[in-house]
Amino acid sequence: MADTPVHAAPAPAAPEGELSIRTMAMPADTNQNGDIFGGWLLSQMDIAGGIFASKVSKSRAVTVAIEAMTFRKPVNVGDVVSVFCTTVRLGRTSITVHIEAWVQRRKESQLILVTDGNYTYVAIDDEGRPQPIGQRSPSVSV
Repeated sequence: MADTPVHAAPAPAAPEGELSIRTMAMPADTNQNGDIFGGWLLSQMDIAGGIFASKVSKSRAVTVAIEAMTFRKPVNVGDVVSVFCTTVRLGRTSITVHIEAWVQRRKESQLILVTDGNYTYVAIDDEGRPQPIGQRSPSVSV
């Protein structure tokens, strides 16, 4: 596998943004070939982005779009996956978050960027309607 896909921007040397979650890739997260599912990694990134978006918006936040995903390297069973988030764009009710998934492999100290992309979230009220960012929903504590 090439170090960086041809269509991808060069990988940063270190994680950018705020650490949102850290987890370990487990055997239950594999496909029939023993590889970690890309969908599992996308869901971890979405969870991290949702936490970040809720913190910024001070309300519930729902995913409305995923774009510009780049799978750079595989994730192996036993890798510690750390997901970092950075605000790309802040709208009236939406936030676009750049999300990077980095791994630390067993017996290695360096972090490796495995996947990154942009996710867009919309702040919603208790009835599920878009609401301006920064307007706290009564039932949300972040």
